[in-house]
Amino acid sequence: MEKAYRYRFYPTPEQEQLLRRTLGCIRLTYNKALAYRTESWYERSERIGYGETCSMLTAWKKEEELAFLNEVSSVPLQQGLRNLQAAFTNFFAGRAKYPNFKKKHNGGSAQFTKAGFRWKDGQVFLAKCTEPLPIRWSKQIPQGCVPSSITVRMTPAGRWYASILVDDLTIQPLPKTDKAIGLDVGITSSIARTSNGDKIANPKHFNKLRKKLKRKQKALARKFKGSKNREKARVQVARVYAQIVDARTDFLHKLTTQLVRENQTIAVEDLAIENLVKNQKLAFAISDASWGELIRQLTYKCQWYGRDLIKIDRWFPSSKRCGNCGHVLSKLPLNVREWKCPKCRAHHDRDINAAKNILAAGQAVSVCGATVRPEQSKSESAGALKQKPKS
Repeated sequence: MEKAYRYRFYPTPEQEQLLRRTLGCIRLTYNKALAYRTESWYERSERIGYGETCSMLTAWKKEEELAFLNEVSSVPLQQGLRNLQAAFTNFFAGRAKYPNFKKKHNGGSAQFTKAGFRWKDGQVFLAKCTEPLPIRWSKQIPQGCVPSSITVRMTPAGRWYASILVDDLTIQPLPKTDKAIGLDVGITSSIARTSNGDKIANPKHFNKLRKKLKRKQKALARKFKGSKNREKARVQVARVYAQIVDARTDFLHKLTTQLVRENQTIAVEDLAIENLVKNQKLAFAISDASWGELIRQLTYKCQWYGRDLIKIDRWFPSSKRCGNCGHVLSKLPLNVREWKCPKCRAHHDRDINAAKNILAAGQAVSVCGATVRPEQSKSESAGALKQKPKS
């Protein structure tokens, strides 16, 4: 299994100067290639690929005005062009939007393949650097694992991180268990509810630092554009955002690790989160709950440790279906948190009932491969469509 170990490091002044120059060159070549590919398509209907942009990079290095491109390693520059090609591939496949230009205040990243770094005695030597990166080794890389690539990233808050990608042989499947669980994500008092009846509280990390962020943003708005004080205020705002992201990521990692360790089968809904956040009334709460990151972590951790993650069709009426008799309501507004089945008179908590239905549907899929896409989502009281008799 490939696994990336992420560490923070504190570069020396010489290393930081070289790394900042490298990020600037990557940003420049990426934006120039993106502008040229866009112009070629709209003006000449010509599609430019990765090979043409590599030839352009060689030509740019020969220009007098761009001679500084030779002062940094060529490996991250070429990787930046590969990333641009991947962005266009995802765009044409309908998986992503059109690529955007890189901006300086967003930080940046540089990917070094084996030709761009040296791994010696547990230390990382990047190209053009004579000293190893002063990495804080919070966790040691397993013995016998050799890095295949190293990605250096600078966050908008000015932090430096190194992600070391290795083929980790120490990842082994966990002992099998007979436990299974269904998850129904939420945004109110709980971030998710399980089929066992447990409610996972929503920490709402953004609200905890909302006042502090508001104060920093007000200070940023008062500064003159282009001034040094404005840059300092921008970093202060970025640091508050970094605190929110760190707290949210830490909470999700602990939650997903616990779920994967305790359960053999985990059933969740395959939600269209990109469409859900288009609702302005729910976009903030959904983004703060990080449904997408929750599902992403469950996906790769289940793959690592031999667990089964089953994604239920998003159109499955998990909330409106009675877990006791199977009756489906015609309507169930979001403000209704508890309801009573009109058929069997069973009382349901909306979220727990949905989690139980998701688990039942997931078990049906895992056992017999049944589909959970509803053929009839309306209740009997709403009236079913009757088929005309054959003549």
